[in-house]
Amino acid sequence: MTDDLDAFLSFQEVERDASTRTLRNYSHALISFQQWLGDDFESWQSCTPDHFRKYLFELMKQELARATIRLRFAALRSFYKFLVHRRGLAVSPLLDVQLPKPERKLPVVLTLTQMESLLELPMNMQLDPRAQPWQSARDTAILELFYSSGLRVSELVNLDVIDVDTLSDTLRVMGKGQKERLVPIGSHAVTAIQSYRQQAAVHEGALFINKNKDPKKRRLSARSVQLLLKKYLNASDIPFDITPHKLRHTFATHMLDHGADLRSVQALLGHASLSTTQIYTHVTKERMREAYDASHPRAEEQDE
Repeated sequence: MTDDLDAFLSFQEVERDASTRTLRNYSHALISFQQWLGDDFESWQSCTPDHFRKYLFELMKQELARATIRLRFAALRSFYKFLVHRRGLAVSPLLDVQLPKPERKLPVVLTLTQMESLLELPMNMQLDPRAQPWQSARDTAILELFYSSGLRVSELVNLDVIDVDTLSDTLRVMGKGQKERLVPIGSHAVTAIQSYRQQAAVHEGALFINKNKDPKKRRLSARSVQLLLKKYLNASDIPFDITPHKLRHTFATHMLDHGADLRSVQALLGHASLSTTQIYTHVTKERMREAYDASHPRAEEQDE
């Protein structure tokens, strides 16, 4: 029993190059199941589908998050796949065990008022004495571009000057899987980018550069973008954390709120599947419901 578990963890570490965290999660999931069976545990090969269905029911009774349950069973499935392919087990007992569907939490998005307030912050805040004089212009361009295009942070920091076409107001973006797409951007973003480039004398190479006084004008990192968002969050009255992905969510939701069709938003975001984009329709429906309930005189029962 221990040999099977040790061999599996060794396989994950050596052949699959699994991280320390992954190995720890796998070990915890397998040992937790073994401990749950207790004296009824004879060997991994003797476990049946009913054992795992009962274990699943027990985890659900404990009200564990679906993501946690699915993570534990992912470890168990990987382990049994290893036993089938490397240890001679005929079939995995987990093949017919149905797991609860993953929860789909609605994305958190900024309101239009919050977004407009955030866009104004870089130019309204007092500049740090150690900062470059063009930093406020750069940060404004970054925020305007996030909101105008819905880029991933990795896509934004990898932009080069040559990728911005100010004649057609478009970006050439290299997305996931090295898939290139053209993304239109609004006039506010174009103006902000031009102002920043002029002040920072950025004429070639990386579009967004870091604040270091370096003649090579090194590319801004994704971590630096996250930190500058945190800085502006602390100066705002927005009641939740701001991340680049929340700005991406905000772009998509505001587009749908104002009449964009789902296919267009899918193309703009660079989603391979329409189902990934459809989560935003739930956000817009929820916002419509809230607006209706708050505004219509007969939306809810009135207190007597």
